[in-house]
Amino acid sequence: MLKQNRLDHQFVRHVPEKLEQGKLYVSMDYATASHLCCCGCGEEVVTPFAPAQWKVTFDGETVSLNPSVGNWMQKCRSHYVIRNGKVIEAGTWSDDEIAEGLANDRQARQEMFKAKSPPRATFAAPRPLGKESRWAKFKGWLGLS
Repeated sequence: MLKQNRLDHQFVRHVPEKLEQGKLYVSMDYATASHLCCCGCGEEVVTPFAPAQWKVTFDGETVSLNPSVGNWMQKCRSHYVIRNGKVIEAGTWSDDEIAEGLANDRQARQEMFKAKSPPRATFAAPRPLGKESRWAKFKGWLGLS
């Protein structure tokens, strides 16, 4: 049972050290949101924004987070959705569902980071040392040698 049925958002640069119950702190500078768990257990919940993690939507008045917030590593194991500032309780998950969800999240993050990794640099073999004629250097510069 959730004790918090609404989260009022507050846009911040830095998330405060002490969070208030009922507030969703959104830092666009650090692409993350934080709040105290809506079950009332007092645990801090951090939701980083990324294609393979959470997305935040601001409609000018309220904030939504997608997908749901599953606190699987917390004692409470609460699970809810934040939609237009409202906290909507979602169904509980079995241990198998949690394991599958975590594996899917891990796979999605790996694919996201693989797609963003820069191409590996390649290096040409060094040219032999020695005197080259100006013509040979010019042809090399043009890519003709």
